Amino acid sequence: MAWRETSLRSMSAGRALVLGVAASAVMTALVWLLGQRLHGITLLPDQGASWYYWKLPDPTVWTRLSAWTGYAAHQVAFWGLIYYAQTRVRRYTTGLHPVNVAALVVNTAFIALHTLQTHLFYDGLAQDVSIFSSQGSVILLLVVVLLMENRRRGLFLGKPVPFGRAVVDFARRYHGYLFSWAAVYTFWYHPMEATSGHLIGFFYMFLLLLQGSLFLTRAHTNRWWTFTLEAMVAVHGTLVAVMTSGPDGAWPMFLFGFLGVFVITQMHGLGLSAATRWVLAGCYVAGAMVVYGLRGDLAGAAGEAIRIPAIEYVLVGVLALLLWLGLRAAAGIRRGKVSPPPSRASS
Repeated sequence: MAWRETSLRSMSAGRALVLGVAASAVMTALVWLLGQRLHGITLLPDQGASWYYWKLPDPTVWTRLSAWTGYAAHQVAFWGLIYYAQTRVRRYTTGLHPVNVAALVVNTAFIALHTLQTHLFYDGLAQDVSIFSSQGSVILLLVVVLLMENRRRGLFLGKPVPFGRAVVDFARRYHGYLFSWAAVYTFWYHPMEATSGHLIGFFYMFLLLLQGSLFLTRAHTNRWWTFTLEAMVAVHGTLVAVMTSGPDGAWPMFLFGFLGVFVITQMHGLGLSAATRWVLAGCYVAGAMVVYGLRGDLAGAAGEAIRIPAIEYVLVGVLALLLWLGLRAAAGIRRGKVSPPPSRASS
């Protein structure tokens, strides 16, 4: 066992990250290739923005059970690995821990299982839960990242918001459970379809699962890698909006909304010079003016572009407040349990 652990540590987490990104691309290509078999599935007509199109018209107990059982097993297994790492490993290294290898194997196995489940039963979790739950899980993930990184890069133009240390420390300690839920839940929400939107989304989910598998390694905290994961939501959201509503749709709201978060917050944690940050901010403003000017809606550009950043920053404040209240309540309960009973007055 000792030689095996030594050989694992000799493989840098950075190399594992590069190989994992390549494997994610290969798995996405396989989803596309195998997805050609699903073209014959009969689906109901699209019924609007709140309707998820890719689900069976007549689900059965087996289609539902296959999706929920697979999701539950994947979720419990991933949470178990995180708990083991936090309680038994508890130290960061430049190489891989054995539990990292176990996490990579588990996630790859469940990706294969979900692929098989799609081709046998088709339905994902979407049959039983709202489309907004899937979107909301990813938004919550992004909001927690903003809270966690507040001390390092600030929230507004490099300036941190004075959230309580206990709140941020709690988010940093337990974020893995939330992030694994967001990734695993969203992954099992969708059948392994081969549309452009699904493929982009699955590639993003594969990268999030990869990031989760590399806990307690230096690659997990690499600021350029973590920024890439944050920034990919701008690419995903914009491309999906173009694919679903065309070039005249709402894609600028997603592009300039998420890029607005980059200019206000994310770029200040990358070690860029002040001059570079000014150039990037100028490019953002110029790009927004050109796009909205060509659309003839320059007056409405500001309102649409700030919608996503405003939602995210409000949610950061709400989340911080809820965590603070929860921690205060928990501390009060603990004090009540450990405080000695009042002494009985002597007669």
